[in-house]
Amino acid sequence: MGETRSDILQGTLDLMVLQTLDAMGPLHGYGVARRIEQISEDVLQLNQGTIYASLLRSSSAAGFRRAGAPPTTTAGRSSTRSPGPGGKQLAAQTRNWERISAVIMRMLRLAER
Repeated sequence: MGETRSDILQGTLDLMVLQTLDAMGPLHGYGVARRIEQISEDVLQLNQGTIYASLLRSSSAAGFRRAGAPPTTTAGRSSTRSPGPGGKQLAAQTRNWERISAVIMRMLRLAER
């Protein structure tokens, strides 16, 4: 079929967005999308609408949503201090992703047996 876009496992995009914001600080959706594409070596192609929806989910869940404010600062900044709401969400999503990816790796190894 020759697809050029990769499907992203549900919840994975939110984790990538939070991690990007944690690493780079406040960015608008366009900047987040371009950075994720760059890191993925263009395996992932993201549109701003997809990123914006993820920013809204992340900012709402982390308690950052303010009336009229774009959701661009959703992640905590330092692991040496007490994490803010965004940092806590990033940590929780990271733990969840690690559990899920471990299960996927075990499933893939079944073929090796």
